[in-house]
Amino acid sequence: QVQLVESGGGLVQTGGSLRLSCAASGRTSSSYAMGWFRQAPGKERDFLAAISGSGGRTNYADSVKGRFTISRDNAKNTVYLHMNSLKPEDTAVYYCAALRLSFYLATRSRDYDYWGQGTQVTVSS
Repeated sequence: QVQLVESGGGLVQTGGSLRLSCAASGRTSSSYAMGWFRQAPGKERDFLAAISGSGGRTNYADSVKGRFTISRDNAKNTVYLHMNSLKPEDTAVYYCAALRLSFYLATRSRDYDYWGQGTQVTVSS
């Protein structure tokens, strides 16, 4: 069992930056691939980025490539999402997720086994 807790969300102006954190507890660290998703009101949950258990491989959605960076610190059981050049359309609830295959950089939400409760990111224009 894995518990995930996101933090770092908030209100930021267009062009600003935020760093989201996802603290994991339980059997974690390099055993799991991790992903970040977001969901805006009335929309589906969208894939943003994924990272392998070792942190050596990453994958990004085209919509955030070049602006967002996923990273992890297995010693701290924490995954990060660094977000730059934020836009109003980035406003959403952001979720981290864990997958019990350390090498699989899944992009579908149904492939992930554990989810956090989400953190709100609001980008003002």
